[in-house]
Amino acid sequence: MTPPPINVRNFDHATLVVSDLAKTEHFYVNVLGLEKTTRPAFDFQGDWYEIENILIHVILSNDDSGLPGPGERGVKRVTRGQHLAFNVGDFDRTVELLQQHEIGIASGPKKRPDGATQVYVHDPDGHLIELFALQVEAVRGRI
Repeated sequence: MTPPPINVRNFDHATLVVSDLAKTEHFYVNVLGLEKTTRPAFDFQGDWYEIENILIHVILSNDDSGLPGPGERGVKRVTRGQHLAFNVGDFDRTVELLQQHEIGIASGPKKRPDGATQVYVHDPDGHLIELFALQVEAVRGRI
């Protein structure tokens, strides 16, 4: 007999290992617009960022955490690798702001099969970030 599944209530956080807390804060706060939030007094350096009750924990690289960035995983297409994805309101404005912040585009912009438009960028340590916007047609298809 198979035991019952664990009752996961919600998604809480993702953790990224980074090399520079100030550059990371600039990217997640000034470029993406996340809010830096209170972090418990751990015995290692890091910061927490929040968007709609979901947290991104960043840990400054140390002997226990390992190296910053995603590491080499043999990914042949950047869009197929490990990444965080954020839904944005105005896609064209998002791309303009990426250019103003001098953030290079790793892939895209391009359409997904569900009608969303997406672009991929890297944070200061090379973590892949997808920014996407659902188009009106895609939203109607979900209703």
